[in-house]
Order: sequence, then structure tokens, then C-alpha cells
Amino acid sequence: MFLVYGGLFLLLFGRMLFIQATGQAEGKVMASLAEAKYARESILKANRGTIVDRNGELIASDTLSYRLVAVLSEKASKGGSKTPKHVIDYEKTAEALAEYIPLEKETILTKMKNAKNFRDPKDPEREIYQVEFGKAGQDISHENVLAIKEKKLPGILLIEEKKRFYPNGIFASYLIGFSMKEKDAEGKESTIGKMGLEQTYDKELTGTDGKTNFKSDRWGFTLPKSDKAVIAAKDGYEIQLTIDKTIQNFVEDAMTRVEKEYSPKKMLVVVADPKTGKILAMSQRPAFHPATREGLTENWLNESLETTIEPGSTLKMFTLAAAIEEEKWDPDAYFKSGQYKIFDKTIRDVNRTGWGTITFLEGFQRSSNTSMAYLLERLGDKKFIEYIRKFGFGEKTGIDLPRETPGVILDRYPSERLTTSYGQGSTVTAMQIIQATTSIANNGVMMKPYVIDKITNPNTEKTVKDQNPEERESPISADTAKKVREILASTVTGEKGTGKKFALNGYTVGGKTGTAEIPKAGGREYMAGGGNYLYSFLGMAPVDDPQLLTYVYVQQPKLKEGQTGSDPVAKLFTSIMEGSLKYMNIVPQGEEIIEATVVQDFTGKNTAEAIGEIQQGGFNPIVIGEGGTIDLQYPQAGTKLAEGSIVLLQTKGVTTLPNFTGWSKKMVLSYKMLSGFDIRINGDGYVTEQSLSKGTEIGLDEPVVIQLKSPSEIYKSRGEAPEEEDITGG
Repeated sequence: MFLVYGGLFLLLFGRMLFIQATGQAEGKVMASLAEAKYARESILKANRGTIVDRNGELIASDTLSYRLVAVLSEKASKGGSKTPKHVIDYEKTAEALAEYIPLEKETILTKMKNAKNFRDPKDPEREIYQVEFGKAGQDISHENVLAIKEKKLPGILLIEEKKRFYPNGIFASYLIGFSMKEKDAEGKESTIGKMGLEQTYDKELTGTDGKTNFKSDRWGFTLPKSDKAVIAAKDGYEIQLTIDKTIQNFVEDAMTRVEKEYSPKKMLVVVADPKTGKILAMSQRPAFHPATREGLTENWLNESLETTIEPGSTLKMFTLAAAIEEEKWDPDAYFKSGQYKIFDKTIRDVNRTGWGTITFLEGFQRSSNTSMAYLLERLGDKKFIEYIRKFGFGEKTGIDLPRETPGVILDRYPSERLTTSYGQGSTVTAMQIIQATTSIANNGVMMKPYVIDKITNPNTEKTVKDQNPEERESPISADTAKKVREILASTVTGEKGTGKKFALNGYTVGGKTGTAEIPKAGGREYMAGGGNYLYSFLGMAPVDDPQLLTYVYVQQPKLKEGQTGSDPVAKLFTSIMEGSLKYMNIVPQGEEIIEATVVQDFTGKNTAEAIGEIQQGGFNPIVIGEGGTIDLQYPQAGTKLAEGSIVLLQTKGVTTLPNFTGWSKKMVLSYKMLSGFDIRINGDGYVTEQSLSKGTEIGLDEPVVIQLKSPSEIYKSRGEAPEEEDITGG
């Protein structure tokens, strides 16, 4: 026995010496075996890039989401765990979960029991490890997550995930598009852009996941003194748009009201800055919610550039501009309205009989088709087509969006050139109309439209793309542009003008109405009667120096007796333009311009001394804290402010809330930043309500809810204008 045990001991000892000397066992390297057994890898998920408006306001981003999972298999609790890792009490668990997810207790209980008792006929030994609860168990709020965790329910897991967050609902949905999670062939899940900017800039928005390599025991706990190797995740690029969230909200609100009242087949609005070509707002109806895709139809096209329309009389604006540039326009010359014959084709004015012999100016104001025919005789139809192409029609604008269509300018026959002069036959896009009109609004300088302001790498804070305004070849002179604007203004203010409904309170408008026939399927015939037209308006304001350019169309609205197609179009245009101009601080006619004063530097000064100086300068000081020495101020020294503007002073100590009424959203955000309070903002525009009253002392963890309303909502609620003249009410 001694020899046997002694021999075994020597054999074991020799084996140990061999392994220690060679580092191998059974031909395998022991270090590699240990590494394979204990090495772990944790994925660090990258955020998809954010999309923001021109002021940095959020449009789309990744946010945390939680998914509920119930672990049913007893195997989860094996392996040394002191607390159960699977559901023990089904009744108690179902009752607790029913308080926080939209499912009844019995439904939750049945789902867990059915999963627990299920057996695969092909593999009876295999059991279901865990169960989920469908849509009811997804996107659980952070508040409910904390409450569920406090219950300490065995086997209940709350899996942290990322989801795409679209906080503004149907906001510019066909521009922004949407993204969704997909699995590749290897089962790896990632977020993919499927439409709009989310798809077009998917590569830029997609981040690169990082990872953490570490060593752990069999239960996943990190081994002591083990090193971690971290490769940081790289978030996707931030895309800053030219879109202005406030103006876009004016557009969305107005379209929602008009859609509810008139139920049109289609609507489109594009708002631009004519001096730069920046698109400030863009929307269409039908629309959809990017997060849920609710409302998404089989049409996935951005109507402003991917589809074409016959523009109708809005194109007369460019016929007029060409005639003025060529010195063929005589506003006081006369022509016979009613009808005009070219070869075997007869064109007629809208009322079929015309208005007798009238001047060309009156003809333009009345939107006479025959006036364009006689004007074309003076200008020359081929010269006219040259100008139409100079204005950019018939070719893509080159906007930074995909699938733009060029449209078709018909000029093979004289009759086609004639019908093009008043917007029939040839097709254009809304984006081409916007680009061409910038030349009229911008003193002859035509600007290329664009929607991407800049793209930034958030990991390095470097700008990878910075878009600047781009001029196009000028089709007309500044003098011509000015004359066209004056005539456009007369269509709104003139006694015989077709644009009277588009007048704004306090701002001069120049623009042109349009009523276009809609081709039937096949394109050989047109619909007629019963509102089967595309009604539009192309306008700018203030007409002397246009700051905004807006194109609106409404297709086939359901009109009541006494209503005309221009009614829904006017409600859109006037509501959007007045709200936007006031938001941009464009002073209405007749109002006095307030001189700005430079703010001094008050940091380091005593509060009492600073308040006196601020009030003496005509400003309104708001102190954050108890007073004493001023640490920070907003706005910073050197900023020009109008009399009565607010100046925030940050000091140490307890803060009492001010009266936020009338504050702008930007000022509330600045107060939030300096105070550190949990201020939650609903809406856009200016403050109308606050959840805690002035003078309340609050802590940093006590939320304050601030309600804002747009100028149009505020003016409408005050009833400051009769309903038929209420240009902000929609």
C-alpha cells in the first residue's frame, strides 16, 4: 500500500512540476484555458446622434427605456445565489406588476403560468426560461421602474435599453423620418434609419459601440485585482437643422386646425428665410408620429421636393418678373380680358367672360390668364421659357435631401409655353418655387435652399460639416425685384386684388394666389367642380424687406356653402406668418422701435448695488439665491437689451421663485441653468402659468411645471380680434 500511494504521490507531483514548467496540460496552454473561462466582455452601447433645431432644441435623440422580464426557470437561482433569481410567488408578483403596467392581474398571472407549464413536444425536458409582456411591458417610465424595484420581486428584471425619442410628435415627420431597431443575420440588434433624415444621414447618426474586457468568476462577479480594458463608445454625430422649432410648431398647429375643419386630401407648408435659403419649417398632411408610425400611409414621399404639381397662378409672379426685366411691362396699358385664342386652343379667365377691357395691372391683380397671353406677345414665349429656366424650374435645386425631382417644363409648342405662363401643364416642386421666389424677396439674389445647418462630432466637439448660404445665378435685377414686390403687395391691398384674405395685422404682405386644376389618373383630363382644385398662396412679409417667405397649398378641401378654396389657405398663411414675425421680433408697422442698451458686468458686485444700477439702466433684475456677492449673470456683459428686459443674477443661498409670466422659453431655460431647479417646460412661446407661485422656497429636487403658449394662442384666447379677421386663430 505504501508503494502504491507513494507512487501515486510521485506521479501527481511530477504532473504538477510538468504543468508548472511548461504551462500546458493535455496539449493545451493553461493560461489560455483560464482566460477563456474567466474572461468576460461587456458592450458599451453608443448613442445614436441627436437631431436638433437651429437653436439647439431637441427634435430626435436616444433615451433610456425599460423592458419588463419575468424569469420563471429555477435554474436561474442555482450557482451559489443566496436570494432567488426566479419568480417564487406568482399571485403576489402578478398583483404587484398590475399596479405599474397596463395589464390586469389575471392576465399577467395566466401569461406566467402558461409559460411555466408549457412543454415542447419535441423536447419535453426543455422549459421556458423567461417570459415578457409585449407592448405592456415595454417603455416603462423611470418612475414606475423605481417603484417596481422597491417591491423587490424575485425573478423580475427591468432590462435597460435605448429607444429613439421624438418629443414633438408629428413635428416635420416627413422631413425627420424615423428609425427602428432591427436584427442582423448574427442576431445583433441595432437602430436603423428607415425614412427621412434618419435614413439619409443614417451613417452619420450611427455611433460605434464600445466594450469593457474584464475577468469574473462563474457567477459573473469581477475577480479582485483583475484589470479592466475599456474601449469607449463613440456616439453618432449631432445634426443641427435650419428648422426653427417655434416656427415649425406654428405650422403644425395651424395645419392641425385647418385639417380638422376642412379635411383636405393634402396640405403642404414651407417657410424659408429668403436672405439665406434656410428652410425654417416644412410640413405636410397627412402626417405621422415618428415614434409609433401612427398615421403613416403608403406614401413615404416628402411632398415639398419628391413630388411635382401644376402650380397654377403662383407662376404668374415669374412671368411678370421676366416682363419687367425685359422692359416689356406697362401696367397702364389695356387688353381685352375674357378669352384668348392661339391656333385651335382657346384659354379663358376664371369667370369665363372676363372683366372687359382692363389694364395689365388690374389683370394681374385679378389673376387673369388672358393678361399673361397678351404679356407673352410682348415678351416672346421663347424668351419667357429662358427666364423660367433661369429661375431654376425644370432642374433640381440641389437641396441637401435625397430623391429630389426636377419637374417638367413644357415648351415644345407655343400653346404649352402659353399655359406655362399661368401655371398649367408644366410641373414644378414646392422647393423650386421657394428657391425662385428668394430672388424676388432678396433683391434679385436667388438663394439655394437647405435644411442642414451643421453636423458636429460630439466625441471631439469638432464640426464635420458647416453649411453656408449659397447664391445662385441672379435671374433678375434688384430694381425688378422691388417692382415685382410692389405689384404683389397690390394683389393683397388693391380693391380688385385676389389676395385680400392674406393681409396681416401690422405687416405688409406681397404674394400671389393660385388655383390649379388636378390631372386625373393618366394625366389627359382634369378634375373639375366641387373643390377639386389645388389652392395655394405664395407670399412674403414685410414686403419692403421680406424676412419670411411662405408657400402654402391645400388640395381638395371640403368646403361648406359660401366658402372658397382660398379660405383654408388664408387661415394657414396668416396664422403662421403673424405668429412667426412676432416671434422673430419683427416690429409691426406703427409700433415704436425700442432702442437697445448694453448690459454692464455685475459679477463680483454686491447684489443691492447691482440691483440699483440694473434698474437705473431700465432693466428688471431677478436674483437667484439669498443675495450677497454675484457669481454669474445672464445675459452676459456687453449684450444689447431692450428696456424692461430681465437680467438674472446668481448668488448663493435659498432661492424664492419669481413670477415667470411673460418670460420667453429661452429666459426660463437660462433661469433653470443658473438655479439648478427641476423646471419642467410644456409648450413653446411665452409663460402663461406656473405650478408654484411667486415667493415659494423650493429645493433642487422639487419640480416646477411651467406652461408656455405661442403668441397666436395667447392673442386668440384674449379675443383681441373679431373671428373673421383673427389671423392668428386659424
